[in-house]
Amino acid sequence: MMSTSSNLNRRAFLGSAAALGAAGLAVPALGQQFDPYTGQPLQTIPGAVPGATPDAGAVQYDATASPQHNISSFQAQSWQPYFENLTNGAILCDLTSRAVHFWSEDGDIYRLYPSSIPVSADLTRTGRTEIIKKVEGPSWSPTPDMKARNPEWPDFVPPGPDNPLGTHALWLSWQYYRIHGTHDTRKIGRKSSNGCIGLYNEHIQDLYNLTRIGTQVLVL
Repeated sequence: MMSTSSNLNRRAFLGSAAALGAAGLAVPALGQQFDPYTGQPLQTIPGAVPGATPDAGAVQYDATASPQHNISSFQAQSWQPYFENLTNGAILCDLTSRAVHFWSEDGDIYRLYPSSIPVSADLTRTGRTEIIKKVEGPSWSPTPDMKARNPEWPDFVPPGPDNPLGTHALWLSWQYYRIHGTHDTRKIGRKSSNGCIGLYNEHIQDLYNLTRIGTQVLVL
């Protein structure tokens, strides 16, 4: 259960997002408290880590980590330091501030969203890529490495509230890497994936509608 302090920090963090370009988006509900495959409360499952649901990037939520939201560094950015142009639009995934920035091709639309990031440096890929596929209601399958680490995980999860990709997903040109939603809202603002960038479902839906195939992506 989130503490009062954590709830206040989360409200302050989302308030910063709204003021900087994500205004008008609904605040998501609190994260699920049940294992999505057994239906059991997480605290009743031997060895279960609260929030330990499969993630598209493939590692489990670290319940011991501080839910630091980097409020001071969550601020608007200009696209010019990161991109030569805005052809097809541009997305910046800032791992330091745990934020995703979007600029439309004409420069008229700017969005700023809080995000989850990879859990460690060795699981992090940085550089330039692009969106090659967009899926509403994605299904999910663990990568070979994920399945080897977690043989109890299912081979396939259909679209729906148990899906680790949330409601929408943007495929990047790097194999297995996505920008996607999550039904487990506790992951946002944390190191909680094995490479993918996670957003609240409300935010990934907004980003999904704004982007196109070929939208530029920079992860740094």
